[in-house]
Amino acid sequence: MSESKDTHVAAGNAPQDQKFVYDFTEGNKDLKGLLGGKGANLAEMTNLGLPVPPGFTITSEACKVYLATGTEPAALRDEVSAHLDALESAMGKKLGQADDPLLVSVRSGAKFSMPGMMDTVLNIGLSDKSVAGLAKQSGDERFAWDSYRRLIQMFGKTVLGVDGDHFEEALEDAKRAKKAATDIDLDAADLKKLVKQFKKIVTRDAGRDFPQDPREQMDLAIRSVFESWNTDRAKLYRRQERIPGDLGTAVNICSMVFGNLGPDSGTGVAFTRDPASGHQGVYGDYLQNAQGEDVVAGIRNTVPLADLETIDKKSYDRLMQIMEILETHYRDLCDIEFTIERGELWMLQTRVGKRTAGAAFRIATQLVDQGLIDEAEALQRVNGAQLAQLMFPRFDDGAKAELLGRGIAASPGAAVGKAVFDSYTAVKWSRSGERVILIRRETNPDDLDGMLAAEGILTSRGGKTSHAAVVARGMGKTCVCGAEELEVDTKRRRMTVGKTVIEEGDLVSVDGSTGKVYLGEVPVVPSPVVEYFEGRMHAGADDADELVEAVHRMMAYADRRRRLRVRANADNAEDALRARRFGAQGIGLCRTEHMFLGERRAMVERLILADTDDERDQALKTLLPLQKKDFVELFEAMDGLPVTVRLLDPPLHEFLPDITELSVRVALAESREDHNENDLRLLQAVHKLHEQNPMLGLRGVRLGLVIPGLFAMQVRAIAEAAAERKHAKGDPRAEIMIPLVGTVQELEIVRDEAEQVIAEVRKATGIDLRLSLGTMIELPRAALTAGQIAEAAEFFSFGTNDLTQTVWGFSRDDVEASFFTAYLEKGIFGVSPFETIDMDGVGALVRSACEAGRKTRPDLKLGICGEHGGDPESVHFFHQVGLDYVSCSPFRIPVARLEAGRAAAQPDGSGDSR
Repeated sequence: MSESKDTHVAAGNAPQDQKFVYDFTEGNKDLKGLLGGKGANLAEMTNLGLPVPPGFTITSEACKVYLATGTEPAALRDEVSAHLDALESAMGKKLGQADDPLLVSVRSGAKFSMPGMMDTVLNIGLSDKSVAGLAKQSGDERFAWDSYRRLIQMFGKTVLGVDGDHFEEALEDAKRAKKAATDIDLDAADLKKLVKQFKKIVTRDAGRDFPQDPREQMDLAIRSVFESWNTDRAKLYRRQERIPGDLGTAVNICSMVFGNLGPDSGTGVAFTRDPASGHQGVYGDYLQNAQGEDVVAGIRNTVPLADLETIDKKSYDRLMQIMEILETHYRDLCDIEFTIERGELWMLQTRVGKRTAGAAFRIATQLVDQGLIDEAEALQRVNGAQLAQLMFPRFDDGAKAELLGRGIAASPGAAVGKAVFDSYTAVKWSRSGERVILIRRETNPDDLDGMLAAEGILTSRGGKTSHAAVVARGMGKTCVCGAEELEVDTKRRRMTVGKTVIEEGDLVSVDGSTGKVYLGEVPVVPSPVVEYFEGRMHAGADDADELVEAVHRMMAYADRRRRLRVRANADNAEDALRARRFGAQGIGLCRTEHMFLGERRAMVERLILADTDDERDQALKTLLPLQKKDFVELFEAMDGLPVTVRLLDPPLHEFLPDITELSVRVALAESREDHNENDLRLLQAVHKLHEQNPMLGLRGVRLGLVIPGLFAMQVRAIAEAAAERKHAKGDPRAEIMIPLVGTVQELEIVRDEAEQVIAEVRKATGIDLRLSLGTMIELPRAALTAGQIAEAAEFFSFGTNDLTQTVWGFSRDDVEASFFTAYLEKGIFGVSPFETIDMDGVGALVRSACEAGRKTRPDLKLGICGEHGGDPESVHFFHQVGLDYVSCSPFRIPVARLEAGRAAAQPDGSGDSR
């Protein structure tokens, strides 16, 4: 999603027959890409016969030409003139004419609502000459001069780039001199003086006089809207919201109506339902004798919209009628801006309103009950990101808290605990009943125990897909990464922020939803939605939260419609049971390397470093019963559902002593002449196996081929565990996955060995075992030769984490800290390819591998077990390419279920999430 200029528009003029300007009577709500959201909805309201001030819209295509060439399309000025002539004819006055001026507003309006765009400019057409005509026609001199000072202030700031504080300071000085509480207390004479001062500010700071030609005012404002598309704040917002940078913005020119003509005038904002809760009722604000920006600026206190019924019942009743019309027409919550001019109601804007996650779920089910939308449409009104927000505990917004700093919101939730700086302490204190926050510069696989024990994880380095972030999300742990202002000193067991020092044992609070870190304990509010998924709250119960009922219904809609099955990435029975409660339909990835951490790591170390067959066999015999026990528990937890077990796939260094630490130990021993033969032997072995890039070294299928008996031991443990469960009348459905295959020959060798072991177990137990054998597609070569590999595989599971690393040629953990931020800022990445699948690169390999694999083996089962399996946009892509299932961490299962349903419910069946 690059922010670069649109290169599709030639440096010359646009096509001769291209239309760049649409009257409000010509458009409709379905033309948001061309007319922007604001223009399309103004046209829709006009077509509905609602009171919209006349006007016209310049299309986003004109903006694209301007951004590509640096100048407006050649035909634009004449088109604008023609529409302005028609507007003037309809209104019976000319733009800015001296005795009775037509005034207009100029507003930006992109396809997607973007707070980073140009502010509105009102009252264009006023000048030193026409201000007197406005005063005469309105019968209110104060109103005319107030309108003129607003124009100069807005135009100066928005179009000419004058610092807005200069205008505010002058206004405050004028109020102080008059001892006025608000700007309403300034009379016409005061405002005349203020206009003169504002014009001087413009001349001084903009290097030119305020333009007196009304058409020049309008043309400069239009150009400023175009240029606002590429402001820093607009780019930043688009990156955050994943809005493409080449859409451009439309411009709306609307005839002015005035809410600042006295107490029978005013302006307001209304919602057809509460955007915070979704409840039906009268929601909004109203401000008498004011223009629109007064409400936003907060210069005076508004009154609740319901008070308008007392102030102006006629306008209130008409507004309620229009709100009902709009909500019924749009079939959704509508956000409305309106102005009342001397008792006459005018509609200035409507759009489908933004809402909280809770409101989104409530409103979707309400609209189904009202018959306005069906289940498929309801699924398009919510999304997985909103569901994720509802699932995590959050801090009480009303609580007082001391902010220490802010990092990257890596894994949502609210966690409170005592600061600890190593995994050993985290585990020790946790076992003693303490809540802890594990604080590290960055985490690594050795920190897994501490991460499991901690309430939350805080690191001063790393990003959203760093080790800490990925593991924390998989565990459902709160995590904040990359809090650079926090100086973590693990040796002294403290963290400093400025002059504040947090010692080990001090309480800290971590907000994984915002990235904020607080000193002390901030109260948290539990999530009823998680209680529902855990089975501790039932949607139909008398005391059930109405939000839980709404979530329950939406999940039911999704489950009925989705084609994709959803499995879990789970390595133990506890995670498997939680996944099952959350709706998992099996395990798509059991990472056996996670079973060898802690005390078992030394056993694997002995296996890898074994010099003789006897040493190796002894190590394997020690590991076999432990592995079998793991699998028995896992198969029991997921009885009747498939369990895909990935054979050992760690980078080798994770099971070897640290080479630097071991070298220092040997050197110190030699300096004391205290030789340790075991350490010397160990150091020689580690040197022999040491790798410069372990992620691309001896791992996966290579490890199984190089270390005799390793994979055979694991297959035997799986087969014996399945036989034991069958003997106990269980229904184990094991699938054995060989990792990191690059060629079919590797797979064939391991498969032959596995089938021999399974046959031995079948013969020894007398139990008929049917274990499917497949592979993980995580190398480009595997994807490109998928047709060959499918000859020896009953299923593929795409390991998109490693596939992304090998396609892009960078290591996730390394590049996030070095250049990812720059790539995101430059628009090279719209989002990290480790967060959402790179559809053009990695996705193309997935698609082609699916097609080639099924061409060889039509019944080939296809799944994905990388982190992308729980990412909403990626789930839609996997639906499109025809996978059978996605697999993700237990806490992301509800999100994947919802998004799989949304993908299937897309009107065109494409699964496109936008």
